[in-house]
Amino acid sequence: MKNTAITKDVQSKMTPDSVLKDLLEGNKRFTNGNSESTDNSALINQTTGGQFPKAVVLSCIDSRVPVETVLDQAIGDVFVARVAGNFENTDILGSLEYSCKAAGSKLVLVLGHESCGAVKAACDGVELGNITSMLENIMPAVRKSADEVEGAADSSNSEFVAKTVENNVKLTIDRIREKSQILKEMEDNGEIKIVGGVYSLHSGKVVML
Repeated sequence: MKNTAITKDVQSKMTPDSVLKDLLEGNKRFTNGNSESTDNSALINQTTGGQFPKAVVLSCIDSRVPVETVLDQAIGDVFVARVAGNFENTDILGSLEYSCKAAGSKLVLVLGHESCGAVKAACDGVELGNITSMLENIMPAVRKSADEVEGAADSSNSEFVAKTVENNVKLTIDRIREKSQILKEMEDNGEIKIVGGVYSLHSGKVVML
């Protein structure tokens, strides 16, 4: 049973590799139906005065990808930044920097997912209110996929959508390194790792890119 929250001392001894392994093992427990039971009351009491999460996950808002659940993490384990299409912007970058530089997290995981509605909308050039400008963040991945995948460059082409989901994760990671000197320096110094993966709606598995 998970009944002990991460402390500063425990967090300080973690490495980016050990944290990534931990998250992937949690995902394996989830897909195998062996998720750990948790004593939420104990974790709430232990984290009231502070938190020392091991990682920060940048994910989509999709209700089918509850991050803590699919990675089998509990209260105090991970920061989660969510925006439709799991891309970075100034506010997201500030959140990632806070997680790692101020709060000590060891890993940034950009987590895309299969059949992402935001990605499909970008592929189709949807224009609707503030959604239009939001989807502009995903368009670099759409354009990249158009050069790599044959057939229709829209959501009717499942291969095109899948490639765009992957490219969106990869390009988001590139831009995080480009736009955040703090995170780039931390990664260069081996303090953190910035990695990406895609969650399968069908299997529940996270596949690293």
